[in-house]
Amino acid sequence: MATRNEVYKCATCGNVLAILTGGQGELICCDAPMELMAENSTDAAHEKHVPMVVGILDDIEVSVGSVAHPMQPEHYIEWIELLTDRVSYREFLKPGDTPDVNFSVDTEDVTARAYCNLHGLWKSKP
Repeated sequence: MATRNEVYKCATCGNVLAILTGGQGELICCDAPMELMAENSTDAAHEKHVPMVVGILDDIEVSVGSVAHPMQPEHYIEWIELLTDRVSYREFLKPGDTPDVNFSVDTEDVTARAYCNLHGLWKSKP
């Protein structure tokens, strides 16, 4: 059973799915169940993956890691997301971009998530 905002990945082909509306069925890709990605929040690798939230309300910056995350073709942050109780904001990144994004929201109750192509899903709450 999938729940809203969960993220799943296919171990075979690498497809990543974010759930908008949860349901009872099993998620299948490449003839196998998709894996629910854990939202990691502690990084033993010198804090390069945990999203950091700075600012309040209309100007929230989310940057990935207290040490800048690599943005090379073989290792980079694919997207940064800011979730509220009603709205989600997601910006897709590519190698060479800086791993930070500004969002304009009308609430302080947010959760930030970032997806690394090698190390998966990371989250933080200010």
